[in-house]
Amino acid sequence: MKFGLYGLHRDRNVDPAVLGRRARLAEEAGFESLWVGDHIALPAGDGNPPRLEALVALTYLAAVTSRVRLGVGLIVLPQRQPVLLAKQLTSLDVLSGGRLTVAVGAGYVEPELHAMGVSLAERGARTDEYLAVMRALWDAEPSFEGKFVSYDGVVQHPSPVQRPHPPIVVGGHSAAAYRRAVRHGSGWYGWGLDPGGTAEALRTLTGVARDSARPADLGELEITMTPPGVPDLDTVRRYAEVGVDRLIIELEGIDDSRVDGVITSVGETLIGGSH
Repeated sequence: MKFGLYGLHRDRNVDPAVLGRRARLAEEAGFESLWVGDHIALPAGDGNPPRLEALVALTYLAAVTSRVRLGVGLIVLPQRQPVLLAKQLTSLDVLSGGRLTVAVGAGYVEPELHAMGVSLAERGARTDEYLAVMRALWDAEPSFEGKFVSYDGVVQHPSPVQRPHPPIVVGGHSAAAYRRAVRHGSGWYGWGLDPGGTAEALRTLTGVARDSARPADLGELEITMTPPGVPDLDTVRRYAEVGVDRLIIELEGIDDSRVDGVITSVGETLIGGSH
């Protein structure tokens, strides 16, 4: 089982000294990856803590760590300009020495999508097309003609360190997300499900793969889950039994005074105990 840590882009971690120290602590504790989320402008009110922009945060994390993988997830793909995003992700992959993983989703916060010039109704179509645009650029295809994005006679250099591109993980529990993971992704990312709920989701994903016109072997998809809370070792083993490859521990809801201890404890009791 691989273990990731989610949430170092939020709350007190926006302080660069705190962010850098905790990132190095997680790397030393044996975490396989650090993950940051992608919200740019959330509705006003409670439950909207300070947060760093995802790609800027990952660039900083790339500079203060040396081994741990870096995950952006879920990046709200339809609210990003994909030609620019492809360049940003390539730059991150190059600067991190090939440590980037990209998890994408279609988004769900309508005011945020609207603020970025995207309607809720077209977010799925944009997500599919934007994935195709980025793949075309990473494959050095000099032209692309789509509904939302077109370009002609341009290429991007350098190429990503990871070829043909950084791993693409598709997140979400909708039918469209399952289809997107099977057709376009190297993995699927679920959120908040216990081992039983995860098993049910993976049965659905297996059915989608079986029925797809472009089926993928589900065994080739890396399965990532953010569990509800910090699991114990027995729960970790139950996730592994149903087919989960990576658990990402979420820091939300953990008092800041306990964060360092949680990072260390996960390293000692879960990461060490699962091998």
